[in-house]
Amino acid sequence: MTARIEYKYIVAVVVVFGLFMELLDMTIVNVAIPGLAREFGASATKIEWVITGYLLALAVFIPISAWAGSRFGTRRAFIFALSAFTLGSLLCATAWNAESLIAFRVLQGMGGGMAAPVGTTMLFHAFPPEERSRASALLAVPASVAPASGPVLGGYLVEYQSWEWIFLINVPIGVVGTLAAIFLLKEYREERVRRLDLPGFVLSAAGLASLLYGLAEAGQHGFDDSRVLFFGLGGLALLALFVAVELRSREPLIDVRIFRNRLFTASAGVQMAGMAGFAGALFLLPIFLQMQQGLSPFESGLATFPQAIGVLMLAPLIARLYPRIGPQRLMLAGVAGGSLTTFIFMRMDMETTVWWVRGVMLVRGMSFGMMLIPLQTATFATITPGKLGEASALFNIVRQVASSFGVALLATVLTSRLIAHNAQIGNPQTTDGAVFAFHDAFLVAGVVALLGLIAAAFVSDREAAPTMRRTAGAEPVAFH
Repeated sequence: MTARIEYKYIVAVVVVFGLFMELLDMTIVNVAIPGLAREFGASATKIEWVITGYLLALAVFIPISAWAGSRFGTRRAFIFALSAFTLGSLLCATAWNAESLIAFRVLQGMGGGMAAPVGTTMLFHAFPPEERSRASALLAVPASVAPASGPVLGGYLVEYQSWEWIFLINVPIGVVGTLAAIFLLKEYREERVRRLDLPGFVLSAAGLASLLYGLAEAGQHGFDDSRVLFFGLGGLALLALFVAVELRSREPLIDVRIFRNRLFTASAGVQMAGMAGFAGALFLLPIFLQMQQGLSPFESGLATFPQAIGVLMLAPLIARLYPRIGPQRLMLAGVAGGSLTTFIFMRMDMETTVWWVRGVMLVRGMSFGMMLIPLQTATFATITPGKLGEASALFNIVRQVASSFGVALLATVLTSRLIAHNAQIGNPQTTDGAVFAFHDAFLVAGVVALLGLIAAAFVSDREAAPTMRRTAGAEPVAFH
């Protein structure tokens, strides 16, 4: 039967299947954190490492994904990533204390850190440049549906089943995805295998892990906390040293000269601002719905899920529009729509209905799709095939840092504004002050997302032409 299906679509199905599992896990576990703390008798500080440990593992293994795909082949690297993630999920469900759960989450993060960049690389190798808007529309499925499904599935499993199922649900998906990758995918390997840039790996792993840990702590303690400053600034310093070392290396782990590519850099700017705003607002909304309005995690997840429906509704149309009108106008419309819907949340109060929230989230999903699909397509428009792995790793690093920064920033703003309004979340006596604090935080989230308009203005439709139409003799631009 697979002989009747074009190989590029087989790659798309397998990659989407694998990425759905990894992206689902990034939100499904958050719902279960309070229950896990009770289950293992762990403090809030210790149980937060279930999230933080996974995040740091991602930071370590995203940069090395490009080298692994080059050294062992993208198919083998993807199979390894899915296998590690699936095994980690199974072990998490058997955890006997908080420490073992944290260790198994690190194993999950190792697989998750490699799955997204290697999967994206395989997909864009399979699709020619002029068809990558279709590939990006397919990638939008796990990128939007999986994170939105996490709170719904997690809320249901925590309320009506048991915490083990938030990990066991990954196992059948992972097994099927791994077997499909083994039997259906072809190997792609670069002609010249690069050696492992050990100094680059150490610096990138340490720098990203330190930076993301600092951002995670900032969400709880604020950006002026001494520990946040130490790890945050230390991470930035290590990453600056990483850039300096890579520029001098003959075979760098990641060729940071890719940022000389104007289209790639402009797209990265759109992603940084857009994802920070989108992720930050999506962090705030469940807190308001659950802790302020009293919804259960499952009900809250159902309220936010229409964002994924909005992406799916618009994805086919955006894929068709992209070759005709180009990425710039689509990105501008998407960023503007995302900012506007964030500002609309400033009208929420205790009387706001769930259906009002669902309607705004549906429009928000449409806006997210208008930003995400052209963003994923244009980012790689002028990247040569040999640099796709490194560009994909950089793309995923920017996404992870942007999301972490957005959450940390909005958590800090919410905390500071609660203090300014002398309010507590969920306290009936300070309801008005808490609502005003959320309004202030949504205002900041909207402004952050709006900054993406500046970056989108530098996205060139002319430079993205290889992804917009079939051009005779057009070759991607090399960057050496």
